Amino acid sequence: MRICFGFLFIILVLTFNACQEAEDFGNNEKVGFNIDFEKFTLDNGLQVILHVDRSDPVVAVALTAHVGSARESKGKTGFAHLFEHLLFLESENLGKGGLDKMSAKIGGSGANGSTSRDRTNYFQTVPKDALEKMIWAEADKLGYFINTVTEPVLAKEKQVVKNEKRQAVDNRPYGHVSYVIGKHLYPENHPYNWQVIGSLEDLQNANLDDVKSFFNRWYTPNNVTLTIAGDIDVAQTKVWVHKYFDEIKRGEEVEDIAKQPVALDRTKHLYYEDNFARLPQLTMTFPTVYQYHPDAYPLEVLASYLSEGKTAPLNQILVDQLQLSSNVSMYNYNSELAGELHLRIRAFEKTPLDQVMKGIETAFKDFEKTGISQADLERIKAVKETAFYTGLSSVLGKGFQLAQYEIFAGDPGYINEDVQNILAVTAMDVQRVYRKYIKDKPFVSTSFVPRGEVELILTGAEQADVIEEVIIDGAEETFNSNAQAEYQKTVSSFDRSMEPTYGEAPVMQVPKVWKERFSTGMELYGITNDEVPLVQLKLTIKGGLLLEKSNEKGISNLLAKMLLKGTEKKSTAELEIAAQKLGASLRSYSTNEAIIFEVTTLARNFQKTMDLIAELILHPRWCDTELSLLKRSIISRIQQESVNPNSIAANEFEKLVYGEGHLLAHNILGTEESIKGIYMEDLKAFYEKNIAPNISILQIVGDITRREVISSMDQFENHWSPKEVDFPAVDAPKGPEKSVVYFYNVPDAKQTALKFGNLAISAKNEDFYPVQIMNFRLGGGGFASDLTQVLRESKGYTYNIRSEFAGTEIPGTFSISSNVRSNVTYHSSRLIKRIMRKYGRRFSAEDLEITKSSMIKSNARAFETLNAKLNMLSNISNYGYSDDYINEREEIVKNITIDDIKDLAEKYINPDKMIYLLVGDAKTQMNKLEKLGFGKPILLNEVIN
Repeated sequence: MRICFGFLFIILVLTFNACQEAEDFGNNEKVGFNIDFEKFTLDNGLQVILHVDRSDPVVAVALTAHVGSARESKGKTGFAHLFEHLLFLESENLGKGGLDKMSAKIGGSGANGSTSRDRTNYFQTVPKDALEKMIWAEADKLGYFINTVTEPVLAKEKQVVKNEKRQAVDNRPYGHVSYVIGKHLYPENHPYNWQVIGSLEDLQNANLDDVKSFFNRWYTPNNVTLTIAGDIDVAQTKVWVHKYFDEIKRGEEVEDIAKQPVALDRTKHLYYEDNFARLPQLTMTFPTVYQYHPDAYPLEVLASYLSEGKTAPLNQILVDQLQLSSNVSMYNYNSELAGELHLRIRAFEKTPLDQVMKGIETAFKDFEKTGISQADLERIKAVKETAFYTGLSSVLGKGFQLAQYEIFAGDPGYINEDVQNILAVTAMDVQRVYRKYIKDKPFVSTSFVPRGEVELILTGAEQADVIEEVIIDGAEETFNSNAQAEYQKTVSSFDRSMEPTYGEAPVMQVPKVWKERFSTGMELYGITNDEVPLVQLKLTIKGGLLLEKSNEKGISNLLAKMLLKGTEKKSTAELEIAAQKLGASLRSYSTNEAIIFEVTTLARNFQKTMDLIAELILHPRWCDTELSLLKRSIISRIQQESVNPNSIAANEFEKLVYGEGHLLAHNILGTEESIKGIYMEDLKAFYEKNIAPNISILQIVGDITRREVISSMDQFENHWSPKEVDFPAVDAPKGPEKSVVYFYNVPDAKQTALKFGNLAISAKNEDFYPVQIMNFRLGGGGFASDLTQVLRESKGYTYNIRSEFAGTEIPGTFSISSNVRSNVTYHSSRLIKRIMRKYGRRFSAEDLEITKSSMIKSNARAFETLNAKLNMLSNISNYGYSDDYINEREEIVKNITIDDIKDLAEKYINPDKMIYLLVGDAKTQMNKLEKLGFGKPILLNEVIN
C-alpha cells in the first residue's frame, strides 16, 4: 500500500438490527437495510458497478483488479504490490506524474492503493465535477500504461517498495511475525506461503520483461471491476465509461483459483530474537476457512467472545488472574483461498511464554465448560452493527464493499444479504467451530522475544529462518529518474491526450451548527446528520498534561483510562456489557491540553448511552485492582515505545523543542518511574480538582436533534458542579539560534527516522491557516509535495515524507518527518535542508495554481463523514473559529499571492535555526552528519560500541 503496505481491511462487519431496544435479544427478523446499485458488463469483460449517494457533492472511484500475491510464483514475489505503485507514476496520456499530479489540482483525497493476497485496489474520492477526469485517468491506467514502464522507472520504484518493506517490516518490533507464520502454515507451493510485499531479493531481481508479462496477464478488463459511488448522473456516467473503456482489449481468460485450505499434521513452534522488541510476544495461528464459508461467521463471533472485553475468557485468565499481559488480540482472517485464526498476546517484560501458553490452555478449558450465552452472542452482534454502519458512512466505504462482493462472492448484491449470515449464528455454532478448528488442533506458534532473552521462548521452539538485510553504502543500483521515457503510444479511436473538462461545479453546503451553553458552564456544539443511524460524540475536558505535577507525569492519561473501568454501580465488566448492548464503543485518552472521551453509538440508543457516559464520569469506581492492571499496561506501552524508532523520534523531538523541565516536553504516558509512583489517592485528588463541567465541551454529530441532545443532559446539568480550575501559564521556549544535530542510537537499524523542525505558532494565530497553504507544496500535499517528489520519486530514498504545522491554543511545531534507507541518512538530510532553503525563493505561479486548485476543490470533501463533521465542531469550539470558517479559509486561499507564500516561508522555515533529530544506527551514520555544517552531532543515548 502506498501509505501502509499489506492488506487494506475495510472492516465492514455485516450485522443487523437485532432489536429496537438493546436488551430485547433474540429478534432474528431480516434487516430492512439496502444499498441500491446498478451493475453492467462491457463487451471486453469489465464489470462496472454504480451507486448513487447524493448526501455530499463527491464521488469515489475504485478500480479493483482480481490479482494479488496469490497470482505470483515462487521467486517472483511482490509483483502485484509493485504494480500498485507503478500504476500511479505515468500513463501514456496523463504523462509523467500521472494520477498523482492530476489528483493535486482536482482536490481529490489523494490517489491511493492497497494490495492483498487476492486483489489490488486503486481508489480516490473527488469532487463530483472531476468524475469524467477520473474515469479518463482510470482507463488510461488500465489500457494505456504499460509502455511507460522503462528500466529507470522500474529501478526507482523498486527502491521505494524496498523502503516500504524496511519501514513496515524490517525496522519495527514484531515486523517479521507474518513472514514466519506464512512460511510454516502454508506449504512452499501454496500462494499464501509468501508475503504480499514480496522479498527484497525478488524485488531486486525483477526485470522489465517479467514485470510487463505479469501486467499483461492480469491487468485486463475481464479481470477488473470499476466501482463508482456518489453524487452521479447514472446515464452520463455510463456514457463516459463506455467512451474511455470500451476499446481496451480483452485479455486472456482468467480462471478462478480453486480453494486451498490447509491442514497441519503437527504443531510447529518457532522463535525469533527481535532487535526492536522490548516485550515477549506469543502468536498462535490455526488454519481455518476461506471467506464467505459458512463457518467464517461463527469463527468471527468466537474470536470476539474469547478475547474482547473484561468477561472474555482469555482476558479473565491472562490479564486479570495471572496478570501476564495487558492485552489479548484474537481475530479470524479469511482470504479467497484459505483462512487462519490468530491469537496474539504481548506479555509483560521478562515473562516466560510458557506461562502465557498455560494461561491460554486454562481459558480454552473454561470456555469448553461454559460455551457462549445467548446474551453474550447478541451483545457481540450489537457491537458489529455499529461497525457495519460506520464502515458505510462514506461513499468510498460503500464502493469498496460492492467491489468486494462482486469479486469474491460473485454478486455485489450480497452486501444486502450477508448480514443474515451473522444473524444466523447460534451458540451451538460457536462451540462447534471451536471444536472443529481450535480444540486439540495443531497450530503454528511464534515466540518473538527481545534480543538476548531467548530463555523466554516456548519450550521446544525452533529458531525461525528470517532473512536480515545488510545495509551497505553504495550497494543500491543507481538510476536516472529524470530520463524521458521513449515508447510507442497505443492507438486509440480518439485523442486521449486531451484531459476532460470539469463538470458542473459542486455546491458546498456547510453543515448547520447548533449550540447551547448550560448553567454549569458546559458547552454543546452539534450537527444533525441522518445518513446512517449513528451518533458520534466527543467530550473534551480541558487540562490534560498541562495540569500535571512534575512528580505525577502521566496521571491525566491514567485517569482517562481509569474512568472507563467501572462506576459506583457497575464493575468494569458490567460497564462494558452495558455499552455493548447499546452498540456503543467508548474510548478515552489524554492529550497535552485535555482529557477526551469519544463515543459512537446507535442513534436509537442515544439517551441510554448518554446516561452511561454521565454515570462513568460522575460516579467513578476507583478499583485498586483495575488501577494496578492499568499501571502495568501503561508501563508496558512505555517500554514498547522505547525501542520503536518512530516513537523514539516523536518523544525525543518534543524534549528537544520544549526543553528540559517544560510541561510539554513530557510524554503523555509518563515514565515508568512516575507511573509506579501514582496511587489511588493521587488519582482521586486530580479528579476532584480538575474534572469540571465549566471546562468541558460536548461535540456531537449524527442522527439526533438539538432538542434530543439537550433533553439527554439532565444528569450532567443537575449533578455536576462547576469548579475553579487553575491553568498554568505556558511559556513558549526560544528556538535554537543555530541548528543542532542530535542522534539517538538504535544499533543495526535498517532505516533512519528523521524529525527536523522547530517551535512555530498556535491554531489561533492569524498566520496558522496561511502557513498550511504555504506548506502544501513543501510537504503537506502528499505526492504533490516537493519533499515527496525529490526524496521518494526522484531518489528512491524513502517510502514517505511529510511536513506539517501542528498547533492548538498553545504554539505547536513545524516538523519534517520521514524514514530513509540507513545508508542514505546524510544524503537525505542534506537534500531536505536544501529543499527548505530554496522553497520560498523557487515558489512559482504553477505552484500557486496547483495549491489553490487543490485546497479550494477539496472543500467538497470537507464534511462527508461524521468524523469530518466532528473535526469541524472541534475547530469551532476549541479555537473560536466561526461556523462558516471553511468559507473564510476559501477566501484566504483565493487571495493569497506568491509574495505572501515567499514571506511566510521566510518567516517560518529556516533550516539554519532548527533541531535535526535522527534515530538510527549511530556507528555507521552519525559521524557523516557533521558535513551538514551544524557541528558535531550530539549523541542522546548510549555510547557507540
